[in-house]
Amino acid sequence: MHQHIHVVLKIPAHKLLYYYEGEVDTVVVRATDGRVIRFPANILRTVVQSDGVQGTFELVFDEHHKFVSIARISD
Repeated sequence: MHQHIHVVLKIPAHKLLYYYEGEVDTVVVRATDGRVIRFPANILRTVVQSDGVQGTFELVFDEHHKFVSIARISD
C-alpha cells in the first residue's frame, strides 16, 4: 500500500544550489498532517522551476518507504 503525503515547499532557487552542489542531500519538512518527513533532495529535480520549488506537493512512498513519485497539487 502506498503512502501519500502532502507537503508545502518554499525553497527559493538560490537555496537549491546547496542541493545541486552536494552540500545538502536531504530535505526535512513538516507534512500538512504534522509528521516530519525526510527525503532525498534529488527528487526535487523534476519539480524545480525558475523561482525554485514552490507550492503544495504530494509525495508517494511504497510500503518499504521507498520514493515513488512527487507531483505539484497546488501553487
